[in-house]
Order: sequence, then C-alpha cells, then structure tokens
Amino acid sequence: MSAPAAGLTELQAWQQLLDGLERLGERLLGEDFPSDPRGRDEAFRHLAQQLLCWLEWSIGYGDPASPAFQRQNDLVTPWGGPNADNVYRHARVSPRHRYRIRGHMHSCDEFALAIREGFRHTERPATLAELTASDVGIGRDREFEVLLGGEGDEPNRVPLPHGAIMCSIREYYFDWERREPATFTIECLDEASPPAAPSLAEGFDEALDLTERSLVFWNEYMRAARAKQADNSFGNRIDVPRGLRISQFGFCFYDLGPEDALVVDCDVPDARYWSFQLYGMHFFRPFDIARPTSLNHRQTSVGADGRVRLVVAHRDPGVPNWLDTLSTQVALLNFRYFWGAALPQIETRVVRCDEVRSALPPETPRIDDAARHAEAEARRAHLAWRFRT
Repeated sequence: MSAPAAGLTELQAWQQLLDGLERLGERLLGEDFPSDPRGRDEAFRHLAQQLLCWLEWSIGYGDPASPAFQRQNDLVTPWGGPNADNVYRHARVSPRHRYRIRGHMHSCDEFALAIREGFRHTERPATLAELTASDVGIGRDREFEVLLGGEGDEPNRVPLPHGAIMCSIREYYFDWERREPATFTIECLDEASPPAAPSLAEGFDEALDLTERSLVFWNEYMRAARAKQADNSFGNRIDVPRGLRISQFGFCFYDLGPEDALVVDCDVPDARYWSFQLYGMHFFRPFDIARPTSLNHRQTSVGADGRVRLVVAHRDPGVPNWLDTLSTQVALLNFRYFWGAALPQIETRVVRCDEVRSALPPETPRIDDAARHAEAEARRAHLAWRFRT
C-alpha cells in the first residue's frame, strides 16, 4: 500500500481506506489464492477479521506514551498459527519510555513476554528481548510486576532496545479449567507527554498495510512450507527467524480421503510444554478449538509403553487422542515443542478409519460418545472463561 498523502481530510482518509480494501478484495481473486468455494469464502471472512484486528490495533492502540494491551488471535481474530493454549496480548512501547506491567496469574500456568520490532508478517519481525514467568519465579495464582526499559538489573526488568515498538505476551493454559484467566495491565512511568498516536490517515494506512501483509504472507507461507516436504509425514524442524528462543515446531501436511486416518506415534516429548494442533491450509488459521482439534501435554493420553499415539480422522474412531479434521481433506498438523531439547522422531502412517483400532496397541481404551461429549463440554466451558464469551 502507498503511504497516505499529507493533509488529508477525514473523509479523504476514509475513502483511501475503502479504495485500498477494494483493491485487496480483488487481490484475493488472484491465482495464488484459494479458488474453490470453501477457500474463497474463508479468504473473504479472513479479510474481514484481519481488518477488524488491525484497525483496532492502529486506531485504538497507537500511542506508546499511553499503552494498553490489545488481545489478538482469539476466537474472533485468528492469524498466523495461533496456539490453542494461548492468549495473545500486544501493547505499543518505545525505548524513550519506561513501563510497568502488573497482573495476577490466576489459572495461567506460564507466560512468555517478548519485546519485538514488528509482527511476524512485517519486514522487521525480530524478537529483541524476552522473559518468561518461570524465569523470575512467577507461578499460578501469583501477583506479579515486570518493568520495561530504564536503568536497573532486577531479574524482572526487561530492556527496550533500539527499534522496539511493542511488547507481546503469550499466556499459557495447560489445564483447561473453569477458572479465572490471567490479568495484565501496562502503564507508562514517565510524566505525561504529548500524544504520539498516528494521525487518522496514518492509522488507516497502517491497518490496511498490516491486513494485506497478513493475508499475502500467511497464504504464501503455507504454500511454500507444504512444497518443502511430503504429505502425511513430519518434515524437518521449522525455523522461525528471530523468534522466541524457547520454541521449536514441526509440520505434517496431511491429505486424507473420506475413509482415511493418520496415526501419529512418538516417544513422550522431553519438554515442559508440547502440543499437536490442526490448522487450515489457507492463512494458517486454527480449526475450531472448541472441538477436539488440539491436544497439549496435559490433555494427551500416554500408552502403557510410554509412547504417545494420536489419530487425525474425519470421524470419531472411538480411541483416545482423536483430532477432528472437521471434514477438511488437506490441512496441517502442527507440533509445538517449547522449553525442550531436540525434537523427537515422529512416525506417521495412513490407515482406513475402520482399521484404526488394529493399528494401535490392544490395550488402547475405548472412548464412547458420553466421554467424548464430556471432553467437548469441558473445552467449551474453559474457553468461555478464558475469552469471556
């Protein structure tokens, strides 16, 4: 998108936003974007959600002298492979200021705080500094305080290096309980200064730019990632340039016919946190996390032989650790592995859905409809607390 012209009236700025959206809608009809009816519907829904996300960020959260946390990647504004076990928050910051973050963990197990130069889909996505709750002894149900910028060597003080524009927080919920989620506030500790928020035209332009970048970047990212490896198997470790030090990822793009199932088998990963989650091929959007589309290290059943086995299938095979494809033939099974050493070797094979039980150890328990319904109700109840829905 081109930079906004100086001196635009409010109406001109608004018209420039609308013109840009029209061009972006036409861009989604290009050959590099999905053309099937389901994919095209998803593309335009995603456009609407991204516009909502980035307009809020650019217009409502634009002043680093008066910061607040915006929640992103929730049930309304998903983009770029959000973790089903996370809440994501972002606040504008500047190296010119000092800040204090206060909060209460409640049922939150961990958080990762990152000082960033930009979002992942921008030209400067680097993580410049980071801190996790466990680094400084912050655990469940604890009140906490973290300082950003300024002088001092306290363990809970995070520097604001040159180029820092935002503070990002990922909250982790390992046990999906019906309990109060974490609370976070941020305040600037310096004396009041003139507003540093962008003009209306600049805010509209930034929001449009971030919307377009998100759509184009993640669409191409998924296409390129799939082209690097064979379907129905895990490839090499996925590198995230200048991302969090704690994180590692593995991708398995699956292509399953109506009666196919993907059986996944590995040793219990040696990490503080790990999970398997399903995502759509377009834009790295998560499947409905109120359904059984993700499993973390606390939710996954481990076999008597100490191995983890999951089944990705279009219908319920009646065994533990089922991930529901929601009738999506081609999609991504993403493996997250945080606070761990080397990625484990993950084996996969495709079988018919009615052959799943014979592909698993004979002692594998049976999961009936009542038990599956209870799992689903527990997921929905937790998400209602976490996202206040």
